[in-house]
Amino acid sequence: MAVAGLPSGLDGLTILHLTDLHLYAGLHSAARRVMALAAELAPDVTVVTGDLVESTLQLRELTPWLAACRGRLATVVTLGNWEHQVGVTPDAMERTAAAAGATLLYNRSLVVERGGARLTLVGLDDARSGAPDPEGALRDTAPGSPQVWVFHAPGYADVLRSRALPRPAFALAGHTHGGQIRPPLLPPITPPASGRFVAGWYRDTFAPLYVSRGIGTSGIRARFRCPPEIGVFTVHRS
Repeated sequence: MAVAGLPSGLDGLTILHLTDLHLYAGLHSAARRVMALAAELAPDVTVVTGDLVESTLQLRELTPWLAACRGRLATVVTLGNWEHQVGVTPDAMERTAAAAGATLLYNRSLVVERGGARLTLVGLDDARSGAPDPEGALRDTAPGSPQVWVFHAPGYADVLRSRALPRPAFALAGHTHGGQIRPPLLPPITPPASGRFVAGWYRDTFAPLYVSRGIGTSGIRARFRCPPEIGVFTVHRS
């Protein structure tokens, strides 16, 4: 990602984006594969954008997974619709994240520093089942530092386009699974709050937005013509 005005200290910083893990009965094979890839990649920052568990009981498996996927400078987590729907409270997720050395961004921001420069990560609550508050999340942001926004359901990006808010360098979301099951010749089926978004880059909304196909599955425990995905983004001075 080429970022205008990026401080030289942030040039080359890497961000690992993980989403839609969907733990339902322990650490499944995709979860374990991501742990190995994260160790190999050794990102500066790891961003995890919700739908991580399908039961409060899975929080115990989530802690070692998050710990294995940590970024060297910071690891941040946001809530997805599944967390809200199964009763995972912000407090419970905050404790789970903290035990793994991560930070829950529940309508708040976190400043990452490298080489004397600052990058602000802005995390929002889920738009489908929660209550995103971008103004609240921006309340304590560092003035003048580039921002990356992270949230679960991408449909909210078009809501943000109509708001008088500062524009981030780019944004990351998940939720859609890329359609998960993609029969030939049929349009992808995505969950509510996906909006018009399916997967990949969108540059016609409030900021450049990348929508990940995610890691796990929901409903049908399979994917067809829609492989799982993690994203690695490297920021450079434009």
